[in-house]
Formats: sequence, structure tokens, C-alpha cells
Amino acid sequence: MAGAPCLVVLGGLPATGKSTVAAELACRTGFTYLRIDSIEQAVIRSTALRQPLGPVGYIVGYDLAADQLRHGVSVIADCVNPLGITREAWRTVAVRHGARVLEVEVVCSSPEEHRRRAETRTVDVVGLEPPGWQSILDHEYEPWTRDRVVVDTARQSAAESAETLYAMVCGPQPED
Repeated sequence: MAGAPCLVVLGGLPATGKSTVAAELACRTGFTYLRIDSIEQAVIRSTALRQPLGPVGYIVGYDLAADQLRHGVSVIADCVNPLGITREAWRTVAVRHGARVLEVEVVCSSPEEHRRRAETRTVDVVGLEPPGWQSILDHEYEPWTRDRVVVDTARQSAAESAETLYAMVCGPQPED
């Protein structure tokens, strides 16, 4: 990709499909993929720290993204990104390193489908215990106060969502 690197930040409540969309997008783009769940679980496995970690995973994620962007490598960040302060921090990382930023909120507009996913999903991060449905409903999640791309995984597949995002960061995907 010519030009400035891009930071794509996918946020949204657990079990909306963020990681599935992010992984699909990473495969299509070749961008570095940073998953905050993986960072947090690595910290837990390697230290005496236990849940809740507070901002540790995000701070490590910001620094890893900054390292990549500084070297012209685009990044996909996969995280809940529940607060205005975390959203602003990702944007600041991009701006400081001359990167474009695409903020994406991944939602699942069907409560029934969202609950089904929460109750039946398996996780591929060692040690991660996914939150239950009630925990997801109770999760602190501030409303967005600025424009972002909203991807609704109840209305389109992960592949379709990734294709939409790919077109936004790279232009139309070539036909096979």
C-alpha cells in the first residue's frame, strides 16, 4: 500500500464478531493484527497480575501499534474500545505517526443472535474465559460521540464486513 499507513480500530461489545471481522480483514490486507485479548492473556500468564488488568492491555497495544505505524506498517486493532478515552488514545497514536485512522464499531443488531453467539462461542486465546450474556449486557460501554463506520454482523457476514472495510482502506478488492 502506497502512502501513509493506516490504523483500523475495531471496537464493540464482546460476541459481536469483532475478532472474526478483524482476522478476515488482516488476511485480506496483510496489516499487522493486534488483539487486546491476546495481549491481556499473555500479561496474565507471564506475571502475577490477575483480572482486572485495567488499562495494561490497551497501553501495550497502543505502543505496539505505534511501533508498526512508525515503520510504515498498517495495523488492525481488535478491542472492545468501550470508552471515549480509549477511542481518543487510538486516534492519538495514529495522528502522532502520520497514519490514517478508520474507527469501526462492530455491532450485532439482533439481541437473539448476539446472545446465541455469546453462549455458544469458543475462543482461540489461551486462558481467556469469555464473558457470559449478563456480563456483556452489564459491560461499561459509552456511546460514541464522533463519526465512525458501523458494521452490523447480524446483517452481513464477516467476509462481507471485511470486504467493505477493505474497500475503505485499500480501494476496491480485485476480482479473483
